[in-house]
Amino acid sequence: MKDIITIVVRLTLSCLLAATVMGFCFIFTSNAKKHNEHVREQQVMYELLGYKGDVKAPDSVVLHELYRYVITGSDRQSIGYLVPQGHGNGGFLFVNIGLDGALIESKPVDLNEAEAIEAESRDKAVQTVAGTGFQVVFADQTIVVTENGSRIAYLLGGKFQGFKTFINMMLAVDPDFALVGIEVLEHEEDPGLGAEIEQEYFKNQFKGKSFEAVKGIDVVKAPIPADYWQALNGKSGEEELLKFREQYKDQDVYALTGATISTRAVCNGVKGIVTKFAYRVNVLDKVLKEQQLAVSF
Repeated sequence: MKDIITIVVRLTLSCLLAATVMGFCFIFTSNAKKHNEHVREQQVMYELLGYKGDVKAPDSVVLHELYRYVITGSDRQSIGYLVPQGHGNGGFLFVNIGLDGALIESKPVDLNEAEAIEAESRDKAVQTVAGTGFQVVFADQTIVVTENGSRIAYLLGGKFQGFKTFINMMLAVDPDFALVGIEVLEHEEDPGLGAEIEQEYFKNQFKGKSFEAVKGIDVVKAPIPADYWQALNGKSGEEELLKFREQYKDQDVYALTGATISTRAVCNGVKGIVTKFAYRVNVLDKVLKEQQLAVSF
């Protein structure tokens, strides 16, 4: 009996030790994964803005984080924005806007930039400022890019249904919502077919398309012209590429061979992300201007 008790105690201690080690490993790897994802996103952001390789962004270029929440309670629904404050105030401002576009309230939020990056601390701060009786749900994050204080671009993330599962993308648009570039962050489309959405010749078809073109963008089910394909793949000079970009800027996107569904999914996804954002940021800007609220962008 004594031997059995000894074995049980030793097994229990071994299990507890193993669980502790696994717990520490999980925390370490989880934090490392979050860090790597953040670094990867930062790299994609700057590359979409044209800063890649040895070309570094100047100090005059600043990325401002804008967080959007859906607020539900008291028989109403509204959109809450966590906006970085301006005039060197630091911290954030909570701007709660009704579905009719009218300001409900604006309040300062005791939150620094490092805390805002962490979802848990950010959500807690927004819940506190929204008040009891309201449900707060994070919707999305936008990066507003300024140079010397003037807006030069927006970086938009988005996830939408592909042929198989979801496609996760990041887009860059200019202040008039024309496409600066797109990047595929994650997908599970079929290799050799829908997975071609990662290829430069496909992504480059979207660059330079105006907001009007994006709002009506569709798919051309025909082979892409050979000279256009060469230019999109960087096999022609910069002057030639710009000529083709001007020629095709208001036209639809050529479908990937054997992957029309994946092509249409990307077109519809890009269209949805850009058009919805344009509407929302125009509403937010209108409120900020009317209420004379100072923000960093």
